[in-house]
Amino acid sequence: MEISQLLKGVLDLAVLAVLRDADGYGYDVLRRLRQAGLEEVGDASVYGTLRRLYNAGALTSYVVPSEEGPHRKYYGLNDNGRERLAESAKTWRSFADTMDSLLGAAA
Repeated sequence: MEISQLLKGVLDLAVLAVLRDADGYGYDVLRRLRQAGLEEVGDASVYGTLRRLYNAGALTSYVVPSEEGPHRKYYGLNDNGRERLAESAKTWRSFADTMDSLLGAAA
């Protein structure tokens, strides 16, 4: 099974989880996801997910000037995003438990 296919279904949850503890700009979120073990995640996927979650009302955003290059657009969770994270995490845990059960039975 290809990791990229699995990532499509859980990237929103992963991005929300990364932003749970600290705001971040696009490349920072990408770096944190990769450090967490999602090395296969693509740049464009993360930026698109941030925009989609922002447009859906799950994230706030603000711009921070940078002396080293262009200004950085930071994203952070708002109350809607925290609620979405909690609901998605519950759904993920239920799904993962079901898959663990199925795979355990097949082993």
